[in-house]
Amino acid sequence: MTAIIPAAGLGTRFLPLTRAVPKEMLPIGGKPAIQLIVDEALAAGCDDVAVIISPAKEIVRSYFSADPAYAGVIRWVCQTEQRGLGHAVLQCAETCAGRGDRVLILLGDAVIGGCQAASEMAALSRANGGASVIGAERVPPERVSRYGMLKIEGGRVVDLVEKPSPEEAPSDMAVAGRYLLDAAIFGYLRTQEPGKGGEIQLTDAIRRMIADPAHPLLPYVYPGKRHDIGDPQGYFETLCAFYGGR
Repeated sequence: MTAIIPAAGLGTRFLPLTRAVPKEMLPIGGKPAIQLIVDEALAAGCDDVAVIISPAKEIVRSYFSADPAYAGVIRWVCQTEQRGLGHAVLQCAETCAGRGDRVLILLGDAVIGGCQAASEMAALSRANGGASVIGAERVPPERVSRYGMLKIEGGRVVDLVEKPSPEEAPSDMAVAGRYLLDAAIFGYLRTQEPGKGGEIQLTDAIRRMIADPAHPLLPYVYPGKRHDIGDPQGYFETLCAFYGGR
C-alpha cells in the first residue's frame, strides 16, 4: 500500500513563522509533526510513502535524508503550483502506478491523537472487501464551513459537500485528514474540473467515484481526536493534548 502525504501548502494561517519553518516541521514531543505522520503510515502497512513538497520546503527532505531508517521508504514529489488538494494528490499518479490497488492519504497538518487512525482504517477496509474508508469527526456548526462534510446512509458515505454553510451541510460529520481510497481515484482526478475556490478538490473527485456502486466508501469515526497544527491555536492545543496524554 502506498501513502501520500501532501505537505506543499503555503502555511498562510501560521504566518510569519512559516516564511522560514514549514508547519509540518513544528515539533511535537521532540519530533517534527510530519515524522509522526510518516510513522503512522508505516505502522499501517505502507511500504512506500510519497511526500509532496514545494521548492521552498527542501528542509523537510533534508531532515529525513539524514536518518537512514527512512532510506528507500520515502519518495519526494514536488508541487510547483497551488491548485488544491486534489491537484496535489494527482502529482503522485504516475509514481503510484502499479504499486497497489489502494492509496492512503494523510494530510500533513493533521495529527490524530488517541488512536492509530491509519492502521484502524486499513483494518476496516480489509474487513469489508477492500472498500475505501474516510476518517471522520463530528464538528459544531460554527466549524462546518471549514471542512468537507459527509452524508451517511446505511453505514456508507453517499455524498460529500466541500465547505458548506451550516444550513447546507448534510450532517455534522466532517472529513478529518485521513483517506484510504481505491487507486481509481487518480482517474477521477485527471478529469476533475475546478470546484470551490477554483481549485481541484479531492472531495469532488471522491463524490464522482462513489457514485459508482463498485466503489463504496465507509466512514471511520475517530475514537481519538484530530489535531490541526496549521495555525497557532491548533498547534497550542495539540501540544497541550500531547503532553496531557490525550
